[in-house]
Amino acid sequence: MAEAYIYDAVRTPRGRGKADGALHEIPALELATQVLQALRDRNGLDTSRLDDVVLGVVAPVGEQGADIARIAVLNADFDHRVAGVQLDRYCASGLEACNVAAAKVICGEADLAIGGGVESMSRVPMGSAGGAWSVDPSIAFKSYYIPQGVSADLIATRYGFSRHDVDSYAVESQRRAGLAWHEQRFARSVIAIKDALGLTVLDRDEHMRPETTVESLGKLKPSFAEMGAYVFDEIVKQRYPEVGRVQHVHHAGNSSGIVDGASGVLIGSKEIGQALGLKPRARFRAMASIGSEPSIMLTGPEFVTAKVLARAGMSKNDIDLWELNEAFASVVLRLNQAYQIDPARMNVNGGAIAMGHPLGATGGMLLGTVLDELERQDLSTALVTLCVGAGMGTATIIERI
Repeated sequence: MAEAYIYDAVRTPRGRGKADGALHEIPALELATQVLQALRDRNGLDTSRLDDVVLGVVAPVGEQGADIARIAVLNADFDHRVAGVQLDRYCASGLEACNVAAAKVICGEADLAIGGGVESMSRVPMGSAGGAWSVDPSIAFKSYYIPQGVSADLIATRYGFSRHDVDSYAVESQRRAGLAWHEQRFARSVIAIKDALGLTVLDRDEHMRPETTVESLGKLKPSFAEMGAYVFDEIVKQRYPEVGRVQHVHHAGNSSGIVDGASGVLIGSKEIGQALGLKPRARFRAMASIGSEPSIMLTGPEFVTAKVLARAGMSKNDIDLWELNEAFASVVLRLNQAYQIDPARMNVNGGAIAMGHPLGATGGMLLGTVLDELERQDLSTALVTLCVGAGMGTATIIERI
C-alpha cells in the first residue's frame, strides 16, 4: 500500500464563539472556503488533481449542514470534479477527517485529499444537532449518562487532581500560547480571515488571556457543581461507588474555550507530490480510534494512545512531541500521569484552554501545530490525540520527513 504524506497545513485564527466575536459575521462555509483557497494558492495547486475534501463538523445542521465540504469545494472555485464529505466524531472530527483522507491515499482510493474541519460555534451553537444519548432514557440510563463537565470533574476526583492542579495547568496553557504568538510560532500556518470586501477581520487567536494567574482563576466558581448536585453526582456514585463525593474543580478558565474556526491539511501520495512539485513535510505512521467507558467519557486518549503506539510498533519513548486537546485540564493531567509524559513535551504551544476548541476543526489544527513545532525544534515524531464524547479516543502518529 502507498504511504500518506502531509504537504501543507493551514488554519484560521480562533475567534470568540459569541455574537461579539470577530468571526461571528463570517459563516462556516466562508471559513472553510478560505482555508481551501489558502491551500490551493500556497501550493499552486491544480485542483483537478485533488480527489476529495473531508471536513469534520460536530453540528452539521443549518448553515453548517448539507455536506458543507462539497459546498465549500464549489464556493472555493475548485474543479467541480473534486468530491467533498463531512463527518462527525464529536471533538475528534477534525483529526478523524485527516485520518480518513490519509486512509484514502494509503488504500489507493485517492492520490490527493484535504482533511480538516470547521465549526462556527457563535452561529451554530454547541448541541444544535441534538441526539438521543442525553435525552432518551432507554440509552441514558443504561450507559450512566453524565455531561462532559461532570465527567471532567470525575476524572479529577478519581485520579487525585486538585483545584490548584487544574488551575495551574490552565495558567501554563495561557503562558505557552502567549509565548508562541509572541515568537510567531504559528506564522506559517495561520491565515488571516477576510470579509466580503477583502478586509482582514481576524489574524490572531482571539480567546487568549495570557495575563491569567492561579489567583484570578481561584475567584471563579465551579461550572458543573450545580448540575452535579441536581442529579449527576448520584449517577456517578452508581457507576463509580468507590469515588465517593465528586470534587467539582472545572470552570470556564480551565476548560476549552468556545470559538469559531477552520482547518485544512493537504495529504497525498509520494507520486502525486512529485508530479505536482510538492515537498512532503511528514508522513502518517499510524492512526487509531477506540471506544472507552462512556460515563467517565474523557479517558479515551489513554487507551487510544496504547492502541496507536502498538499499531506503529513504537513506545512512548519514541514520541518527541505530544499534542492532546485541552478539552478540560484534568484530561491532559490524566494522560501525563498515565504515561509519565514530560510536561515540557506536551502541548508546548498551549492549547484549547488558552486558544479555544472549534469542535470540528480542532483535530486538523492540532496536526498542523505539532508539525510546525517538529520543524521548529528539529524533532522527528509526534502523537496527536483527543478525547471524544460518548467515550472514545482518536490518535495519529506522524513522522517528519
